[in-house]
Amino acid sequence: MCGQRRCLTCGERFSPRPQNPGQRYCSKAACQQDRRRRWQSEKQRTDADYRDNKRYAQQAWAAKHAGYWRAWRDRHPEYCERNRVQQEERNRRQRSAVIAKKYASEADLCVPSGVYRLQPAGGGVIAKMDAWMVKIDVIARPYADGAGAGGGLQRLDVMGREDAGG
Repeated sequence: MCGQRRCLTCGERFSPRPQNPGQRYCSKAACQQDRRRRWQSEKQRTDADYRDNKRYAQQAWAAKHAGYWRAWRDRHPEYCERNRVQQEERNRRQRSAVIAKKYASEADLCVPSGVYRLQPAGGGVIAKMDAWMVKIDVIARPYADGAGAGGGLQRLDVMGREDAGG
C-alpha cells in the first residue's frame, strides 16, 4: 500500500490528501481534534505573541461575562466538591514535604546572621503572600573554650558590656 501513513493519534493507516502531502493525522473527528489541541499547545508554549493575544481575548471575554464562572460552579456542585477534596490533598502533601530540624530547640544550634523568609508553617495557605523577609543578626555566641559559668552563651547588653548568662 504505497503512500499510506499511520495516524499519530489512532495509529490506523490512511491515505494523505494530495493537497496536504505532509498530513500526519487521519480525517476522524477525534484525530482532528487531537491535532488542533497539539498545535495550540505547541503554539502556546513557543509563541509569546500567541500567548499574549490569547490572554487578552480571555480577559475580554471574562469581563463581558462577569458572573459566568460563579453560575457554573453553582450548577456543578459535584465538580466543586471534587476540586476542593483534591486541593486539600495537594495542600496535605505540600505540608508533609516540609522537613523540620530535629534539634531546632537546642541551645547550641547556631543560626548564622543573614536575611531569611519567615512564613507560617502549615496553616493551609497555598499562596505565600503572608511571608516576611527578615534580617537576623546573631548577638549571642558560644564561650571560647567553654569558659564561664552558667551555660554556653555570652550575651552583650544594650550598652555594649559583656554579661555572662544563659
